[in-house]
Amino acid sequence: MENSLETKMDLPATKFYKKRWIILLIYVLYSAANSFQWMEYSIIANIVMRFYDVDASDVDWTSIIYMLIYPIIVIPVSYFIEKKGLRFAALCGGLGTALAAFIKVFSVKRGLFYLVLLGQGIGSTAQVFVLSLPSKIAAVWFKPEEVSTACALAVFGTQIGFALGFVVPSSLVKNHDDLNLVAWDLKKLCWIITIYMIPVGISVIFFFSKQPRIPPTLAQWEERHKRKLNFSKYLKHFSSLFSNHGFVCHTIAYGINIGVFAAIGTLLNQFILEYFPNSEEDAGRIGLIMVLGGICGSVVFGVVLDKTHKYKETTVFVYCGAVISLIGAMFSLLSESKLLVYIVFGIVGVFTNAYMPVGYELAVEITYPADESTTTGILNATTQAFGVIITIFLGKFNSRFGAFWSLGSQAALLLLGAVLTCFVPNKKLRQEKFFQEKIARNELQILKENEK
Repeated sequence: MENSLETKMDLPATKFYKKRWIILLIYVLYSAANSFQWMEYSIIANIVMRFYDVDASDVDWTSIIYMLIYPIIVIPVSYFIEKKGLRFAALCGGLGTALAAFIKVFSVKRGLFYLVLLGQGIGSTAQVFVLSLPSKIAAVWFKPEEVSTACALAVFGTQIGFALGFVVPSSLVKNHDDLNLVAWDLKKLCWIITIYMIPVGISVIFFFSKQPRIPPTLAQWEERHKRKLNFSKYLKHFSSLFSNHGFVCHTIAYGINIGVFAAIGTLLNQFILEYFPNSEEDAGRIGLIMVLGGICGSVVFGVVLDKTHKYKETTVFVYCGAVISLIGAMFSLLSESKLLVYIVFGIVGVFTNAYMPVGYELAVEITYPADESTTTGILNATTQAFGVIITIFLGKFNSRFGAFWSLGSQAALLLLGAVLTCFVPNKKLRQEKFFQEKIARNELQILKENEK
């Protein structure tokens, strides 16, 4: 009894810092700038082609490079994030995003398209550090009952940047006859994001800490005292995740869901114009509404996860919602009602784009105590690979069969993902750790009160 009491009395202290919200805000600000640059040129492809005198395929590479670099470098990046921590990742992601924007300020001249690609290459490299952090920030800084909400809010930055990437470039850069005016618009676009990143970059340098002085949970206390891996051991640890059959099923399902969203967003203009000619602006607005719907869904489902801890159930619900809403989108195009198309595609965004934080959190639960940045990195790498494959397939399928059956093919893919999700075990390994910690602290409190 005495040994048991002594063990409980030695339970490590935990603490919650208000600074966690500042850390989260800084991340949201620079992640938004990074995802904004992903769509910066492809959304105004016709203007970029004319100004730089390049082909459409050249402009496509400003976006494709974001999807190709991620799976190539995700393993070493995940290793360094686990070894060096949050501050290292934030410096690479935030300052890399700022550098990408700064380089493109000097690219606004005919013949300098290679500088555009250089800037996009740096931005896409920084993105690997950016997208690996939502679950890790939530775990390192936040209370157990806040982690899912914090993860959803972190993903908010990426989503809002993506949304702005649909509308800001096309609103700011006009297709003037005079190329000098086009150059002026492009330079304004580049300077706006560069100036925006100056205070954000300074915030990363001076305010983004590696971790709180006292961890918020016992799980994080144990993480700090865990023996650090060298790279060879990390590779074994990384590959061991693929022996977790539930995680493999979830990874494929996650890649399908977000890959379908990316493919539909890329070809949305073609889908809308097939049924509503001369509606280019409507296509852009529908894309914006899809992303905004995803932002709302992310926050709602993040709160639901924190309140209920029903990770698998929520994931299956979101996936089924994506299948049903996409089938609805197919038939909304036949209705000849733009309002209905807006509404239904917005619902598609709620259930596809909002899947990001839900998928992150389920992955962390079924792989705990694996590092959050590693599991998130694997999910994102799969997403980028699937995004490229599905987009190429969908483009060819659409040119042959049209928008209705193209969306039908994506609904079938989502149905496959929903079935795969049903095979994911309903494990809550991280929540079990939190629960054990709560019991231990309650017992400690009772022992202290009895001693009095």
